[in-house]
Amino acid sequence: MFHKDPLINDPQTNYNLFLENIEGYITSSLPLVANLANFSALVAYFFDHVNWAGFYLMHQDRLVLGPFQGLPACTEIAIGKGVCGTSALLRKTVVVPKTAEFPGHIVCDDASLSEIVVPIIKDGVLIGVLDVDSPLENRFGSLEQEYLERAVKILIDNIATL
Repeated sequence: MFHKDPLINDPQTNYNLFLENIEGYITSSLPLVANLANFSALVAYFFDHVNWAGFYLMHQDRLVLGPFQGLPACTEIAIGKGVCGTSALLRKTVVVPKTAEFPGHIVCDDASLSEIVVPIIKDGVLIGVLDVDSPLENRFGSLEQEYLERAVKILIDNIATL
């Protein structure tokens, strides 16, 4: 597929390449775990200053750790708890500029200073969330939100309802 050009210092150009790669690697012919593994690897590759990128998937009444890139992480998160649980409860993207200021933030890695979580909802069913952390405060803005949400839409269009 495509690779980001280290000489290009334009996030939007790299994010467009990210979406092209998502479209190339995410396919309905693969099991969900393969798609999620490639997806998290592409986030880690195309988004600078990210120390964790991965998924928490619905299992019974909670979120359970799925494929990811980064250090080992919390294995279970209750709906409504932390940033991931809040995104799952609200069913909307949550951007946290400073994790230390988020009420109830769950610290899996104390190096994570900002975070964005995008819910994965197909046919009204919450499948899980995409979680991306950064060691920088204020790392994620409207541009990152737009591209991660677009990528999650590609994922949703290529997976069967669980």
